[in-house]
Amino acid sequence: MPNSLDAYIPELWANESVAILTENMVISNLIHRDFSNDVAKFGDIVHTRKPAEFTAVRKVNSDNVTVQDASATDIQVPLNQHFHTSFEIKDGEETKSFKQLTDEYLSPAVLSIAQAIDKVCLGQVHEYFTNAEGLIGGIVDTNVKNYIINARKRMNINKVPEMGRNLIFTPNTEAEALKLDTFTEADKVGDAGTALREASLGRKFQFNMFMCQNAPSLTGVEANASNPLVDLGAGYGIGATVIHVDTAGSALEVGQWIKIGSEGIPHLITALGTLVTEDIDVTISPPLRAAVADDAVVTVGGQGAINLAAGYAAGWGKEIVVDGFTGQIPVGTSVKLATAGTPNVLLSNVYSVISTTETTGNTTGITLNKPLLTAVADDDAVFLGLDGEYNFAFHRNAFAMVSRPLAPAPRGLALSSVASANGVGVRVTITYSGTGQGVLVTVDLLMGLEVLDTALAVPMIG
Repeated sequence: MPNSLDAYIPELWANESVAILTENMVISNLIHRDFSNDVAKFGDIVHTRKPAEFTAVRKVNSDNVTVQDASATDIQVPLNQHFHTSFEIKDGEETKSFKQLTDEYLSPAVLSIAQAIDKVCLGQVHEYFTNAEGLIGGIVDTNVKNYIINARKRMNINKVPEMGRNLIFTPNTEAEALKLDTFTEADKVGDAGTALREASLGRKFQFNMFMCQNAPSLTGVEANASNPLVDLGAGYGIGATVIHVDTAGSALEVGQWIKIGSEGIPHLITALGTLVTEDIDVTISPPLRAAVADDAVVTVGGQGAINLAAGYAAGWGKEIVVDGFTGQIPVGTSVKLATAGTPNVLLSNVYSVISTTETTGNTTGITLNKPLLTAVADDDAVFLGLDGEYNFAFHRNAFAMVSRPLAPAPRGLALSSVASANGVGVRVTITYSGTGQGVLVTVDLLMGLEVLDTALAVPMIG
């Protein structure tokens, strides 16, 4: 080890790491968190609870009270997301102060973990499409207020508690909102000018509003070349779930994402009828949010396939190689994986891309926001979502982030310490690398994520 050990006290690094982490997370600070100091390992199952719901009961003087079950629903959350960032501080830099090392090394390292966690949590937006409101490509400054009101309406219909509602904007949506005096003028906002100075959106329409740079703001998502048409003279009204389509030689598949005319939100194909000539009945989820006319164009999301002879086992959480796509897949894109003959159409089996590697030919490596729920085989279909601004309105109890501390490294092998704050635990391990001739620092975190209530979140799509 370097001669000066003052800058390598693991307790200092761990405490500073958890402080930096919680300061830089956005959505992760707004959701239900379950944390205890019990040491855990990757794959452990944690039991968290969905809060109980009660119903007020009327009584008269002669009645006994009605006793309701106060037990909350047990939710099992696997600790299956282990994030780490490692860096090496070379010999010769041991004279730097802890503050200097934090600025140069630790802050960027922990920031990368904070961004990864936010991408994982923001990817949950795709699991709530049954509640979606909006119009792909439709948000501009003159209508952003109406989009927010419609998201609020959907939450009110779903009886989401009024306290604890949050709304995450993509950078593009926030830019449109900030063009309105409603969001910036101090006399209208009532925040003594904070919104104008900091370009924050504050609390409006019962939402605490935030912008997150990691919220899915998607352009250039590959689309299928096919363009089927709605085939019904009278068109279809709000609430329709089965659409008759003229495929005109195009091949539709269960698991694909589609957009229908100007109706505007993504729909998942959950079933297909029998193909008659070129016509077929398409069952969609969620139902239509607006009417569509005869001959409305059906835009189909891009399609590729798994590219690994051995396939990937359930629980695989690292990079997945896919092919059949002509360009890079944008981070934040929704992904549906469909095993031939047995496609899983549950929205809980929708993933989101949190990172990609460079495309080689038409082969791309993608990492998803959660480990595989089911195994996939070589050449299984990979369906991509659609372009759009995926803003996310949610109550804090919509889903839970569960975090447990990892065990410190055994004494004598490394300097190691764990610190926790605000519902997350971070471990820092410091060793000397003879090969690298420097101090190797690893910051890591163990977590799991699980939906608590599918009624408590609304994608606001633009």
